[in-house]
Amino acid sequence: MQTYYIVTMGCQMNENDSEKIAGMLEMEGYTKAANIENTDILVINTCSIRENANNRFFGNLGSFKTIKKEKPDMILAVCGCMMQQEEIVDIIRNKYRYVDIIFGTHNLYKFPQLLNERINGKKPVYEIIKDTSVIHEEIPIKHEYNHKAYVSITFGCDNFCTYCIVPYTRGREKSRTSENILNEVKSLANKGCKEIMLLGQNVNSYGKGLNEDIDFSKLLRRLNEIDGIQRIRFMTSHPKDLSDKMIDAIEECDKVCKNIHLPLQSGSNSILKAMNRKYTKEHYLSLIDKLRDKIPDITISTDIIVGFPSETEEDFMHTLDVVEKVKYDSAFTFIYSPRNGTIAAKMPYEISESTLKDRFDRLIKLQHGIMADLSEKYVGTVQEVLTDGFSKTDKNMLCGRTRSNKLVNFLGNSREGDIVNVLINNATPFHLKGEMLK
Repeated sequence: MQTYYIVTMGCQMNENDSEKIAGMLEMEGYTKAANIENTDILVINTCSIRENANNRFFGNLGSFKTIKKEKPDMILAVCGCMMQQEEIVDIIRNKYRYVDIIFGTHNLYKFPQLLNERINGKKPVYEIIKDTSVIHEEIPIKHEYNHKAYVSITFGCDNFCTYCIVPYTRGREKSRTSENILNEVKSLANKGCKEIMLLGQNVNSYGKGLNEDIDFSKLLRRLNEIDGIQRIRFMTSHPKDLSDKMIDAIEECDKVCKNIHLPLQSGSNSILKAMNRKYTKEHYLSLIDKLRDKIPDITISTDIIVGFPSETEEDFMHTLDVVEKVKYDSAFTFIYSPRNGTIAAKMPYEISESTLKDRFDRLIKLQHGIMADLSEKYVGTVQEVLTDGFSKTDKNMLCGRTRSNKLVNFLGNSREGDIVNVLINNATPFHLKGEMLK
């Protein structure tokens, strides 16, 4: 029996795309291989959001040359966001000629056809589509878990933040119809799925361009009525589109987890303007106040970029000020990485490596201290945890997440997909530990 193996780089959108690739391959009769060395088809799903993602990809691609030599009949396909950049495709075609198939984010649905062309034609197959207004609903999905699933509700982005490559690699924003989303979630519920994660580059702007009376708050309310689904999560939210109606829906829908990912990127108004983020520090903090007034126990995570072009020490201090005021439960922190094709890549850059490291270290120290304090408050409490299976760091313990999205490693006897009560007896900045209550 023919096998496949998928290497996924990047965000949840990439992970969801990989689940679709797996679904299409299994429809064609392939099964998942145990490892890369023993697969017949190897797919690398790429991310282009930061420079280290590019470096990691080319590092992996070079290492796969040895596998191709040992297994010349193995088909190597590369896809994803990086393939939407012409210069990347040209490099692969000229320097990595052992790659058999190249396709992008907009023609993912054609992968079985491209694969058959390669198998029957014996020549490399390259097909990249610049953009499309069509959403292909017929793609089968092989979800990684039975008890939880990603559900894409929008594709692409219209925000054009000056540092971000996403609008150029995933295209302009498109929303799925509410009927298709609801049908997918109902089908998942019928199969035993308990938690869904709604995905989009900007979920708050869901509904734009659709010929129906729908927005994200209304979608949340409709999904909240589906029997079987017990938890609803979503990401990512853009501060400029976080409405009072959306905050009300999060508060009033019992299945919607009281947790939000709200990227800050910078606390400096001048940097936010240069980033084209369309909000100010003051507006962002007012949104945090609204969220906490309505939902006092809400947990908040964020993204922060350190060292954007022209960032001064004063600009950076504004970022630290927001972090201190908000006290994020978690934060994804990055040093600015210029992306070819974006506006920011053309901006003058004069921040030294030592300054970048100093600012990044100070941010990490502050954020980790906040996370440690927040985690400590869970000790002695009982938390509802959805079991994901055994912990990746300690095979003797189970792991799962609370409704507030806290990772919990715990001792007990539960199966993947069980919802159990766990007494928290220890805490670190990054996860909680405890014992399952009988």
